[in-house]
Amino acid sequence: MNSSIKHWLYIGSVGFLLSSCADRLNVVPTQTIEQSQALNTEQDVQITLTGAYDGLSDREVYGGAIQFIGDLVGDNRDVLFGGTYATIDEIWRKAVTPSNTVNRDTWLDSYNAINRANNVLSALDKVGESSRGAIEGQALFIRGALYFELVKIYGKSWNDGTPSSNPGVPLVLTPTTSITDADYRARNTVAEVYTQVLADLTKAESLLPTEPDRGMGFASKGAAAAILARVYLQQQNFAAARDAANRVITSGVYSLEPTFADVFSDATNESEIIFKIIVTDQDGVNDMNTFYASALNQGRGDVRVQTKFRQLYAAGDARGTFFNTAGQNTFTSKFNDQYGDVPVVRLAEMYLVRAETNLRLNTSVGATPLADVNLIRARANATPLTAVDLAAILLERRLELAFEGQQLADIKRTAGTVGTTPYNANNLVLPIPQREIDTNKQLVQNPGY
Repeated sequence: MNSSIKHWLYIGSVGFLLSSCADRLNVVPTQTIEQSQALNTEQDVQITLTGAYDGLSDREVYGGAIQFIGDLVGDNRDVLFGGTYATIDEIWRKAVTPSNTVNRDTWLDSYNAINRANNVLSALDKVGESSRGAIEGQALFIRGALYFELVKIYGKSWNDGTPSSNPGVPLVLTPTTSITDADYRARNTVAEVYTQVLADLTKAESLLPTEPDRGMGFASKGAAAAILARVYLQQQNFAAARDAANRVITSGVYSLEPTFADVFSDATNESEIIFKIIVTDQDGVNDMNTFYASALNQGRGDVRVQTKFRQLYAAGDARGTFFNTAGQNTFTSKFNDQYGDVPVVRLAEMYLVRAETNLRLNTSVGATPLADVNLIRARANATPLTAVDLAAILLERRLELAFEGQQLADIKRTAGTVGTTPYNANNLVLPIPQREIDTNKQLVQNPGY
């Protein structure tokens, strides 16, 4: 990491938190705070945790960029990017330059949020026993989820070469408060990053409350288990992915919304969304609305859905009509609300994970693959299937989870292609930002950049 990262990490962890979280916590905004006074009480730690969540919701993190990077790098003209942002156009064209500012800020803002989580973890002795476990679990969830996203963006896929030698991203597990030579870290291997991700999320699941705090958007056991299901699926550890997804499904905490449209309305989606980024007119950003929604829905109308994708849906499937038209262009209706919360993971995905992994393992934990797939199809009024194979389940994932950031991850883990580009092509891994390379000589750039 470079000095600019360290500078902003320090500001984020010691000073900026109290001002950035003022709206949520109703505290007097503070521009600076002495490091020795920053984390002396439980309230300080709780404020810092809220700041970590604020960092998680940045527009270049789960406020939109992580999702549209997964969509657009994995897109094969199912959509057309028609916007004027050259940085996002590069992402869609799979021609990202190391100086790309969206790429830069995704790295920087993710590490900023991780450092805030590290500050929380470093000060758990200031927290009372009754709340210590939950606070630790929240910080571990943030750190584990973000390292998973970072290693997917900047490292080779688990099934591409040797994870124990492929470079991932630097693991920073303690707070950064000043800059020395020791702070310029080399990249840990993909395997090392995954090991840390699994450790963080597994412990988080054990510590977090069962019931989600939907009003504040804090994580619960179900959120940690759902991200674990994604991690294990990416590693092709199908039994562990199945079991994690099954824990979410059988917890009794979540249920599918009655209609597909209900899933994407803040007024009706409380039961299905497992984890989301809270957006209000005072705080948070929904960049999925910014780029995916039409001008009629307060968006820029940049990501335009093409006929070839819409034709994947059979007649009668409600998901195939969940689009809107403005002028000559068609847009997904998933993000029509400018102040709508940004879904990160939802229950329907867990049913599809369980279906796929049960099929691969020839098991029926929780339900048969056919039953799980047809449950999702029934909600969309799609014709039930009489049998399923792997191709049918993977197609169901595309139909259900389109525009939610999972496209590239699915292509990579199944060794597929983006058009004619193979899953392990250099340009499907984003470059380490140039400002990091210029400052931290221990960082090695990804091939092809």
